[in-house]
Amino acid sequence: MASDPTSPPAEVAALPVAEFAFPGPLRDRLVAAVLDGSKTATTTLLAEYEREGEPLPEVGDRSVLVDSAGRPVAVLEVTGVRVVPLGRVDLAHAVDEGEGYGGVAEWRAGHERFWGGAEMRAALGDPYFAVHDTTPVVLERFRVVADLRGAG
Repeated sequence: MASDPTSPPAEVAALPVAEFAFPGPLRDRLVAAVLDGSKTATTTLLAEYEREGEPLPEVGDRSVLVDSAGRPVAVLEVTGVRVVPLGRVDLAHAVDEGEGYGGVAEWRAGHERFWGGAEMRAALGDPYFAVHDTTPVVLERFRVVADLRGAG
């Protein structure tokens, strides 16, 4: 039986999926920033991991980044992980998220809009979810180890 030339190799298909934001324009911008090298960090609410019963990422973990259509576009490798209160996110992390934020306050305002949005509140199962300075967040650094856009 012939394999599907558009599907990723088996070793890539076996990796966990990495998704930034929800499918749509924001995810598309974030994926583009990863692929052009400007995004090398991301922030996730610790509550997301707890809700899903997922372990925190560890240095060396690999995942396959998907675009809004669910297509694999890159393999990412975790290079650093820290859990900190939201109020302790530093400028270097905010800049390395590659979204063009000029400072931590601007970064935080953008993330608060996302985390306070209807989609995230629904995903967390809490229609009143809000973040505060003490909200624990997972600061993850990563690198692209394979560009899959030409695979297949």
